[in-house]
Amino acid sequence: MVSRKKKIQIVAAFATLLLFALGLGCSGFFVNPVLTSIAVGPTATINQGATVQESAVGTYNDGSTQTLGAGVQWSSSDSTAATVNSSGLVTGASPGSATITAAYKTTSGTSSITVSLGNVTALKISSSATCSTSAGNTNITASGGTASFYACATVAGDSNPVDVSSAGTTWTLSDTTDFQITQGDPVTITTLTANVGATSTLSATYSSTTVVTAPPVTLTIVAQ
Repeated sequence: MVSRKKKIQIVAAFATLLLFALGLGCSGFFVNPVLTSIAVGPTATINQGATVQESAVGTYNDGSTQTLGAGVQWSSSDSTAATVNSSGLVTGASPGSATITAAYKTTSGTSSITVSLGNVTALKISSSATCSTSAGNTNITASGGTASFYACATVAGDSNPVDVSSAGTTWTLSDTTDFQITQGDPVTITTLTANVGATSTLSATYSSTTVVTAPPVTLTIVAQ
């Protein structure tokens, strides 16, 4: 016969083993979720000198999400256009665009920021990189001839025009059969045909606190 004392000892031992198993089971089955991706936002257009607060939201392998704070490393692909501080606050430095990256351990995500000028009062299409002259109607030779143009913004309180050819300016051509436009700084127009006498209107519009449109330029194909 097993004594009463022995029975109590056996029950106590089983209870200890059960508690140990439960503890092991909890630590074995309920592990911390793993971060799989980071969504960064917002993607935004801001004026020079303005700010926007970026956030980083992590998604985990169990489907849960969480806004990330401490430990996130913020960076900008072009600090001349936009800077970002350690808390994700982006400041527009000059016209242009930048990719903002939030990195947490081995995972990262990005958003895009475009910086525009504020208080633009006028816009002109120029053939000069220094924005010193306005472009007049332009002849371009047939079949592969090219011409380059810049968009130059006049800012209230600043006597020097600013080149905004690739930052916030929308370029359009009225004829895309005989002419091709390549966006950039400068924008390049190329003739596609030998259709001498064909014309196209080049227009530029800048979006800032207001929308400003430049006087258009007429392009004409001439013989080589």
